[in-house]
Amino acid sequence: MPALPMAKYGLNSLYLFPYYQSQEDYQKATGQTAPVFNPNRQPKYWQDPAALASIRRTVVYNQVLAVADNGAPLVGPDGKPMLDLLVLQKEEAATVNIPPKGPGVANVPGAGAPEVQPPLRALETNEELDFGFGSTVYVHNKDYPFDDSGSFTAADRLLLQSIAKKLGV
Repeated sequence: MPALPMAKYGLNSLYLFPYYQSQEDYQKATGQTAPVFNPNRQPKYWQDPAALASIRRTVVYNQVLAVADNGAPLVGPDGKPMLDLLVLQKEEAATVNIPPKGPGVANVPGAGAPEVQPPLRALETNEELDFGFGSTVYVHNKDYPFDDSGSFTAADRLLLQSIAKKLGV
């Protein structure tokens, strides 16, 4: 998928595989019940269905967001978010490990561990990763300038008004 025609977009636009927010999302998208959450493994919200077909025991993904032990994105020498390799057993790559969520579900052991980062497609020449508010990582399309002054633009105000209208506030 090529770069999107906008200045900034989410890292999720680079994901190679679908990302499932919950066990229910997984079931809706795949028609299958999600495997029972294993608290001894890191949470994993994506799967590579082709991984099991590999003749090797491990699968290597060339680009994932590099994160610290606490799940925070690592900063590269250029001050931008860093990418790294991900090596998984093929059985691990082929399955999700989504903790249960929803009313009455709290303090699930293992659910707070940093998640296994999803593999990313290669960046286009006009794309770069950058940090946004709260150290969130986003993709910047260098062909489209953006105002990062920290103040609200007219478009921001319209978006916030639209959200407020939908929420009834």
